[in-house]
Amino acid sequence: MLRRFLRLGLGRSLSIREVGTHSGYSILDWDGKVSEFKKKIQSIMPGEPGDLLCDTRHLPPEHSDVVIVGGGVLGLSVAFWLKKLAKRRDAIRVLVVERDHMYSKASTGLSVGGIRQQFSLPQNVQLSLFSIDFLRNINEYLAVVDTPPLDLQFNPSGYLLLATEKGAAILETNVKMQRQEGAKISLMSPEQLQKKFPWMNMEGVALASYGLENEGWFDPWSLLQGLRRKVQSMGVLFCQGEVTRFLTSSNSMRNSSGEEVILRRIHEVHVKMDNSLEYQPVECAIVINAAGAWSGQVAELAGIGKGPPGTLQGTKLPVEPRKRFVYLWHCPQGPGLETPLVTDTNGVYFRREGLGNNYVGGRSPTEEEEPDPADLEVDHDFFQNKVWPHLAQRVPVFEALKVRSAWAGYYDYNTFDQNGVVGPHPLVVNMYFATGFSGHGLQHAPGVGRAVAEMLLEGRFQTIDMSPFLFSRFYLEEKVLEQNII
Repeated sequence: MLRRFLRLGLGRSLSIREVGTHSGYSILDWDGKVSEFKKKIQSIMPGEPGDLLCDTRHLPPEHSDVVIVGGGVLGLSVAFWLKKLAKRRDAIRVLVVERDHMYSKASTGLSVGGIRQQFSLPQNVQLSLFSIDFLRNINEYLAVVDTPPLDLQFNPSGYLLLATEKGAAILETNVKMQRQEGAKISLMSPEQLQKKFPWMNMEGVALASYGLENEGWFDPWSLLQGLRRKVQSMGVLFCQGEVTRFLTSSNSMRNSSGEEVILRRIHEVHVKMDNSLEYQPVECAIVINAAGAWSGQVAELAGIGKGPPGTLQGTKLPVEPRKRFVYLWHCPQGPGLETPLVTDTNGVYFRREGLGNNYVGGRSPTEEEEPDPADLEVDHDFFQNKVWPHLAQRVPVFEALKVRSAWAGYYDYNTFDQNGVVGPHPLVVNMYFATGFSGHGLQHAPGVGRAVAEMLLEGRFQTIDMSPFLFSRFYLEEKVLEQNII
């Protein structure tokens, strides 16, 4: 019975309109009381205002309607759409908590910035189409008065996916679906490929799909900074710190089959301040888990996955950090300005970087090759042994390439089906997810952020139906597998 209930959706989603902080007063009431208290203190105490109370500007507020854990593009996108879609500017107080304020380990800034419609699931194609429209009209969304316009440096050179004889039928099926969703994708034979890209060796290629428009790459850092600047102008609060604890309450209920179901609600988030033992409790109504590669750990703090195995209470969020290497190399005689982002039949990919015959690329390791995610050290032997031979085989001039630099970043890898997790948890009723996209979260952030905001504000997905991406599929063991992970 519980499984049927979950497939239908565990009751009506908890929307922001239905909740408030549990103490019974509103945020605006609280702010008014604090302001009134400070004025009374100032009227009876000598000295400057700064002498009266301790400086607490580095602390998060004591109350916030929504706390977003994770200040990358997904968390910022949720914040943006919550403010954008709210009926009034100050209707919702939003706090973003980010522990890596320099974004030195954030997936956003360490990615290669690709965007494509060539996915195997309709929802991912729809997300990409929504996001490319957002990116192409970025200054209509993210413009801030008296600041220069954003330039994402979008390069519309497309994606080129190569397939063997064995994979040709799947590629053709995917392209048919992509076209039905509105993507402009062309199928190309080896002969057509050779004519358009004469620098490519066609050995082992039976078919290819090529994005004709709205695919390519952009500057992730510019998008991150643009979102952050915009949401700050909209009144979103930021805090540098780490969420270390949730205070929750629970209620027990029984479904029609007599099974006990325990519903939990987060009332308070503890934020540990950077380089300090100090923490600040933040009372809240909603928590958004947008912590990327570490979202599984954040979910555990809320008790998710800590029940008996095989139960909904014992179902974990299957998202973990996976380390991926990106290499930058120079090749004087390499492919020219028309070069798309090429994904080979073996998973090796590359694209042009700038105008000086520089290229970036890499390859996702197999399960047996997965590197230790404990740090972001680069394995240069991986390039020598697992990447370069395939590059040189597909593009013969790459035999003479010279690696100039390399870096590593994290995927928020969903080990269940390599797809995103969006929407509320069925038991921790006020925790929502925006995570687990396994390498395509950056390009889908605008659409995912809107989907989460719609669920919070209206109680349902409106623009794109993201219900296949709900958490409950992990318990139901219903995979929504994305085949095209790069």
